[in-house]
Amino acid sequence: MSDKTNFDKSYWEERWQNDQIGWDIGHASTPLVEYFKLLEDKSIKILIPGCGNAYEGELLHSEGFTNVYLIDLAKSALDSFSNRYPDFPKDHLIHANFFDLDDSFDLIVEQTFFCALDPSLRKAYVEKAFDLLNENGILMGLLFNKIFENPGPPIGGDIEEYLCLFQRKFLVRTLEECRNSIKPRQGSELFMELMKG
Repeated sequence: MSDKTNFDKSYWEERWQNDQIGWDIGHASTPLVEYFKLLEDKSIKILIPGCGNAYEGELLHSEGFTNVYLIDLAKSALDSFSNRYPDFPKDHLIHANFFDLDDSFDLIVEQTFFCALDPSLRKAYVEKAFDLLNENGILMGLLFNKIFENPGPPIGGDIEEYLCLFQRKFLVRTLEECRNSIKPRQGSELFMELMKG
């Protein structure tokens, strides 16, 4: 599947080169950190798509998770992460399009990737995430529960739209207003945990 014209590889590379990464909060997001604390099996295979600076990947790896994989269209994002965290396995850094990935995972972590996609790719995102997960695999993370005034990315949405999208493929364990968002995002995030049945 090809990239959408306005959000293609060169678009994201240019954003990184020009330090236009306003979504970056400088650390792993609290709701994800709290979820990770509940994970007992540190051998599970985890994917973080559109990883950016991948603070979540850094945290998971430092906590002993051995199968964390990061994918991003922008090579600068992966290079920046690798320079900052040289102990992370180089072969777990994937410079590619999420939609072209051919692998399988136990957990996919959603953090500002979905909202960076052209909305016409949202259905394909659901299909691809489902295909990449092992049986009983989990797609978890955060979605924006708001509509942004400016054209994106980020591109928002609402719980009804997301339920229509995800229920076709996943068992919805949780999709609700996030109770432990970081302060600037309080009231504008949903936490999701979806299972491939």
